[in-house]
Amino acid sequence: MGRFYSPAELLDQRQHWKQDGQTVVFTNGCYDLLHPGHIRLLEQARSLGDVLILALNSDASVRRVKGSTRPLVPEAERAELALALEAVDAVTLFDEDTPRELIAEILPDVLLKGADWSHFIAGKEEVEAAGGLVLTVALEPGFSTTNIVDLILSHQP
Repeated sequence: MGRFYSPAELLDQRQHWKQDGQTVVFTNGCYDLLHPGHIRLLEQARSLGDVLILALNSDASVRRVKGSTRPLVPEAERAELALALEAVDAVTLFDEDTPRELIAEILPDVLLKGADWSHFIAGKEEVEAAGGLVLTVALEPGFSTTNIVDLILSHQP
C-alpha cells in the first residue's frame, strides 16, 4: 500500500529514491470517480519505473478546472482510494490549476499523462531540461468521469 505525502515530505522522499537509484514516475489528475481507464493508466505508468507518484488536484483545484459541481468525491477519499491501488506508491495533493511547480521541484525521471493532454503537459519543459522522459499514453475508449456523471444524471427523474 502506498503512502500519502505532503509536497515537502514528497520532495524529501524523492531525494532518497534518487540516492537509491530508483526510477520515479509521476502522473496527476482529479481521479474524481475511479474507473478502469484510471487503473490501466496507473498500471502503465507504474510499469515504467520503480516508484509511481500520483498527484491529485485538491478539491479547490478540481472546482476551478471542472466546475462548481465537482469533485463528487472529496480529496481525502480520492487519496484513500488511490493509495489502495497496488500501482500507486505515493499520493500528494496540489492546489494550483496545474502541478507545474510540484513537478519542477520533484523532477521525476518519467512524466506521464493521458493522450488527451498531449497538447499541454504541465512540467514537460522542466522534466526534459533535467534529462527526464515525458510520455503520453492512449486513453481507454469508453471510460470518462464526465461521461459517467452525464449518464447518471440522464437517469434522474
